[in-house]
Amino acid sequence: MGYQQGLSGLSASSSDLDVIGNNIANANTVGFKSGAAQFADMYANSVATAVGNQVGIGTKLSEVQQQFSQGTITSTNQALDVAINGNGFFQLSNNGSLVYSRNGVFQLDKNGFITNAQGLQLMGYAANSSGIINTAQTVPLSVPTANIAPKATTNISAGLNLNAQDPLMLGTPSVTANALNTGTLTTPGATITNTASGTNNDNYTVTFTSATTYTVTDTTLGTSTTGTYNAGSPIQLGNGQTVTFNGVPATGDSYAIAPTPVAFNQNSSSTYNYSTSTTVYDTLGGSQTVNMYFAKTSAGTWDVYAGVSTGTATLVGHANFNSSGTLLGTTDASGTATTTPYVFNFSVPTTDGSATPQALTLNIAGTTQYGGKNGVNSLQPDGYAAGTLTSFTIGADGTLTGNYSNQQTAALGQIALANFSNQNGLVNLGNNVFQQTSQSGVAQISAPGSTNHGVLQGGAVENSNVDLTSQLVDLITAQRNYQANAQTIKTQQTVDQTLINL
Repeated sequence: MGYQQGLSGLSASSSDLDVIGNNIANANTVGFKSGAAQFADMYANSVATAVGNQVGIGTKLSEVQQQFSQGTITSTNQALDVAINGNGFFQLSNNGSLVYSRNGVFQLDKNGFITNAQGLQLMGYAANSSGIINTAQTVPLSVPTANIAPKATTNISAGLNLNAQDPLMLGTPSVTANALNTGTLTTPGATITNTASGTNNDNYTVTFTSATTYTVTDTTLGTSTTGTYNAGSPIQLGNGQTVTFNGVPATGDSYAIAPTPVAFNQNSSSTYNYSTSTTVYDTLGGSQTVNMYFAKTSAGTWDVYAGVSTGTATLVGHANFNSSGTLLGTTDASGTATTTPYVFNFSVPTTDGSATPQALTLNIAGTTQYGGKNGVNSLQPDGYAAGTLTSFTIGADGTLTGNYSNQQTAALGQIALANFSNQNGLVNLGNNVFQQTSQSGVAQISAPGSTNHGVLQGGAVENSNVDLTSQLVDLITAQRNYQANAQTIKTQQTVDQTLINL
């Protein structure tokens, strides 16, 4: 036994205590990875004949091995706090020199760059103004504060239900006597008895075949019915209206009954069945309201009008439904089938210096005609106004998404992660950052969630992976080791004193 072994043991135990003490000191350091002191024994060089007689000359600290196990993740609700769940490191720029860290506490500097507490800039993939991410190289990530540009509305998608039981937009039918009539008939006119009946839109002829009989011909459908005439008694026309005569008819007397369409007036709700509106945006982001009106003109046929609320709505086309309430097709104002099925084309004027007139399409695909209330199932214009950044979030794949005041979102960039073949080959620079070395291998940069890279959790941080319970036990063990090595020196001193006393 010699002093050298004891001294080396004291030195090793002291290093062990330093490592354990450092772990305990960083138990609350975000992203900290604990270390473990690793030791190796030492032997003096021996001659070939004395291999079996080697006596160790102590121990030495071979390395401090970082333990890169996952730390627990704690939610902080801070937008720029990010935790890595799995493998990988944040890549940071230190004045152009790249370093790596697991500490995901970030903030914005005065220039809008995402930095850590030491001012190192977080690296990632940049996004252009359209939100397209360029993964060719990593750059310092920043949060742009400029307004998101407006997008002009070009299409309005409307899914509606138009009530099949709504009345037709018809006034009192006209009754016209044949100029050759010779009887003494008079008439107070026709009366609509069922406003929703589709036959109200048909043309009729009432012909008296004698003083007491008549024939009603639906000239629209080409059908006829006969009946007995009684003065003052209503004669049925289709299933939605009647006509009444007084006096005595002559054989061959006839009367024509025709529907009277109601002229559309956007300011009078009695001229249409249903209306709705939506906001559209021009090329400058200016907004105005577009009103849409629907008037039932016959069974399964609706006139569609559209225009800005401050102007005059015009007829943009007709919607046709089958007996099951399904939209069959659409025609334009002239009655020609629309170029795109279920889509009406129209334009509205603008006055704020934007492109005018503004061309719009109204897509009513999915609109139905069922018995029930008129209403909107979906109504969505595709444009939006300019918007300011109100908040941002970080997704599992590292995408930084900005939320704007106009309810739009856009990708602002994507955090990249670096992984290494040998994480223990990294050199610890302090401040929770590591540097690449030849032993660690080249950084493998990729998006979170790809290959062997972990995923991110925004609004959270990864706690230190130090287990205080095990560290305190290790501390006691290291203390005992230190005491035991001190005892070997004390024993050697006693032996030396014995020899001196001989």
